[in-house]
Amino acid sequence: MEPAAHQEPGPAGSGGTGGIAGLSLPARIVVAIAVAVVTVAVAVHLAMVFLQTAPSNTVSKRHAETLDAYVLPEFERNWKLFAPNPLQQNIAVHARAKVAKDGGTETTGWVNLTAMDGRAIRGNPAPSHTQQNELRRGWEFFLNYHDSKGSPIGMRGDLSERYLKRIVMNRFGPELNGGSVERIQVRSATTPVKAPSWSEERINTKTTYRTMPWWQVTSADLPGGGK
Repeated sequence: MEPAAHQEPGPAGSGGTGGIAGLSLPARIVVAIAVAVVTVAVAVHLAMVFLQTAPSNTVSKRHAETLDAYVLPEFERNWKLFAPNPLQQNIAVHARAKVAKDGGTETTGWVNLTAMDGRAIRGNPAPSHTQQNELRRGWEFFLNYHDSKGSPIGMRGDLSERYLKRIVMNRFGPELNGGSVERIQVRSATTPVKAPSWSEERINTKTTYRTMPWWQVTSADLPGGGK
């Protein structure tokens, strides 16, 4: 009987035990812990986003502040699961200012900021995210944390007001119509969408307005934070 031929070990990866099983015990423990941590993190993230997106329920109501603190603003979305009705209104944001001019104060006319964004987007094959969403989301953020009288609700109310002021002042600038901007006022113009010709539904398409109080402008509200 001839002795078995001697086999030289092949190059790494050509045979034998590979993958995680080929790692040392400490390395396998580290990999297992990392996989477990990632799995738990993904599960928590999906659960938080789902609860914040889903229709209001007992759990989401009880932990609303925690959910909002985690989701907003990085993971914010402009939709909800199982939304029964699509948006049937056109909402435009207007602003005007009181400017110091010739030793007195002058009030400008209303400026349709939404229309300005619309003109910048229309015909543009690659409109910016700012043009499409900054003003719209800023106004929604403001409404979510203010009551019907325009008073802020909690810390996010103050934050949303400052954010909206900066958006407006970024459009107006520190000087407008030959004067220095001292105060600004914002309003929304809501116009219901007309029913299609084949529908028997009757919709009042009259525009309604919601006007906020006058806000004092400070250096922090100016582009660049007044620098």
